[in-house]
Amino acid sequence: MNLFLKIANLSLIVLFPIAWFAPMLRAGVLGGMMPYFFDLNEISVITGLQSLWESDVFLALLVTFFAIFAPYMKTIGLALIHFHLLHRKVLPVLHWLGRLAMADIFLIALYLVVAKGIGVGTVETAWGLYLFTGCILTSLAISFATERKRSAH
Repeated sequence: MNLFLKIANLSLIVLFPIAWFAPMLRAGVLGGMMPYFFDLNEISVITGLQSLWESDVFLALLVTFFAIFAPYMKTIGLALIHFHLLHRKVLPVLHWLGRLAMADIFLIALYLVVAKGIGVGTVETAWGLYLFTGCILTSLAISFATERKRSAH
């Protein structure tokens, strides 16, 4: 297997947890009649999940699966395939997990559009959103490259 794919995939094992704790969004509400925003709270995957667990357990379970378990299980599965510890027949399942992880990016984008459309506050993207999106897209690219290597043999 290509050394680059192995290194890139193993780097995701470190980068995903960083992305979960990194600030993805900064959100705040208008301070009454004041022309500026108060209390821009940084929201990460983990802080978002903490809030969800307090308000909606079912949705928290779904988002936990999409944001944490699906991409991480896929990354670990690809690593096992790259090191010949898991059979390549599992690749379609790993592709499916990668698509589920992309659903989380869609939810965040939807949240941004809705929050900006309400007009009672501000929502700004932070570096963690780009890191998390990059991790998901890199994982998809590694998965496709791994599949192409399989079909070449």
